[in-house]
Amino acid sequence: MFLTISTRGDAAHPATDLGYLLHKHPDKAQKFSTSYGTAHVFYPEADDRRCTAALLLEIDTLALIRRGKGKGRGGAPDAALAQYVNDRPYAASSLLAVALSGVFSSALRGVCTARPERAAAPLPLRMEVPALPARGGPDLVRRLFEPLGWTVTAEPVPLDTEFPQWGDSRYVRLVLEAETLTLAEALRHLYVLLPVLDDAKHYWVSSDEVDKLMRAGEGWLPAHPEQKLITSRYLSRRWSLTRQAMERLELVRLAEADDSEIEEIDNAVEAETEEEERPTPLAVQRREAILAALRDSGAARVLDLGCGQGELVRELLKDVRFTEIVGLDVSVRALTIASRRLKLDRMGERQASRVKLVQGSLAYTDNRLKGYDAAVLSEVIEHLDLPRLPALEYAVFGHARPRTVLVTTPNVEYNVRWETLPAGHARHGDHRFEWTRAEFRTWAHTVAERHGYTVEFGPIGPDDPEVGPPTQMALFVIRTEKEAKAA
Repeated sequence: MFLTISTRGDAAHPATDLGYLLHKHPDKAQKFSTSYGTAHVFYPEADDRRCTAALLLEIDTLALIRRGKGKGRGGAPDAALAQYVNDRPYAASSLLAVALSGVFSSALRGVCTARPERAAAPLPLRMEVPALPARGGPDLVRRLFEPLGWTVTAEPVPLDTEFPQWGDSRYVRLVLEAETLTLAEALRHLYVLLPVLDDAKHYWVSSDEVDKLMRAGEGWLPAHPEQKLITSRYLSRRWSLTRQAMERLELVRLAEADDSEIEEIDNAVEAETEEEERPTPLAVQRREAILAALRDSGAARVLDLGCGQGELVRELLKDVRFTEIVGLDVSVRALTIASRRLKLDRMGERQASRVKLVQGSLAYTDNRLKGYDAAVLSEVIEHLDLPRLPALEYAVFGHARPRTVLVTTPNVEYNVRWETLPAGHARHGDHRFEWTRAEFRTWAHTVAERHGYTVEFGPIGPDDPEVGPPTQMALFVIRTEKEAKAA
């Protein structure tokens, strides 16, 4: 991962003043530790007429994996390979932006006690990034940098020079040239726009990122024509943070237009004292949807397969129409916690006769599961490796064959709406895969056809018009003889 910063000079204003502005001596090669590797600063050339500083970031890929959480969205058995084979060590991204802020922190702030007049003055600058991910292509690169005063060269990098017919990759070689910018302004542009073009961040995006964006975007972001795109991508599309940043940027714009202070404008409404109504947790919405579907099905004897710590079993016990409830889980520890939370040892004899907790695996057929009206697989299938899913399918739909089967699973498309979920990560560290709506429907239709069920689908949680609901549910009902013959 490589970046060069060059400037020109003369005897009165030597180009080597760049060393003062960056606080890095041109005669020395220096290295700095970062969270994900080592940053090296050196000067390929340094004289009065021309000076170039280079920042080389060596990524420790194992450190990057160890510090990351979750298994990503991949559904393929070898999806974990992407953790080791990727572009992170080579292509400029948020990793380089973080190194930039750490190694050149004083320069980013425009602080230089040795040459304060040079820090405040525009410089003839040339910056080059040999490999830059550009989701949006060269056109977006130009739309982001040209309004800031840069002359932009964004050359697409071919996928393979030996096979030009394969076309271009999503990477560009970027060269930026300007005569009217200070070094601090130039570095702040890169700090914000590198992760924007990569459209990903390698670290947790929290509310302090809004403050970082406001500081780095001061003086240029409020008036930028691509302000909304920059803000959304920089904040990893977390809508509440994006909204907060856009509101603050609008206040800055209004204050500048009115030649007043932000505090004078942002005082029209007193702080709200009433607490906002908290939304119903998704887990509660999920249980409510399952209970409603079970009641509609007329089921009395219900299996909770993968019952975990017994949350659904507890809700089923509250409704007398469910006369027999079996909770099954592979984890003895989970069953022990479920028994304690349900207070089975203190439950009345009549109530206790309705519930049973058993240990078992859905990877194998189990005669104890036969003969039930309904079975629930709530947030279960995504915890299995994909090669084991056919075994679960046969154990439930082929062998146990309850009249009704309810399956819920995360909708991976909705993950971009989770504010606290890092981009590219799964919702839970144990999820082996997370499916799109199309992938889930394809699987469900295949299962239904193979084992003689019909299937319908329903959303759980807010049904976003773009990405769908956070949880998707499939309702399988076994075909009657008449339906089976018609099929």
